[in-house]
Amino acid sequence: MTSIALSVVVEARRWLGTPYLHQASECGVGADCLGLLRGVWRGVIGPEPFFMPSYSRDWSEPQGREDLWAAAQAVLIERDMEANTEGDVLLFRMRDGAVAKHLGIATARANRPGFVHAYSGHGVVESALSAPWKRRIVARFSFPERM
Repeated sequence: MTSIALSVVVEARRWLGTPYLHQASECGVGADCLGLLRGVWRGVIGPEPFFMPSYSRDWSEPQGREDLWAAAQAVLIERDMEANTEGDVLLFRMRDGAVAKHLGIATARANRPGFVHAYSGHGVVESALSAPWKRRIVARFSFPERM
């Protein structure tokens, strides 16, 4: 694991237990999945690369636009889908035919793949990357070494 990937995992785990709060991005106070990623970015890289406007819970779904995917492509490095690297950002499509709108950070415990994510009703948790989650992954990214 690269030093940046290790830093991403350590920072993501620091957020464990943070309550779920839509549009929030404050460790220990509240975060949604994008807020978690934004906070990890600030903790590892520094200031966020651009202002994040308010977004609704059905963000880009009515228009069918892959806004979250496009934003990830703008600041992260796309990786091979077969990669299984801790610290990677995982992009999930929660339903067939829907836009991708959930993010997590790949981890592992005892060589078992997992991911840290902010999940409605649960807060920031580390979940096993089980088959139902794995089949929802549509893209994989890594953090840049530095901006």
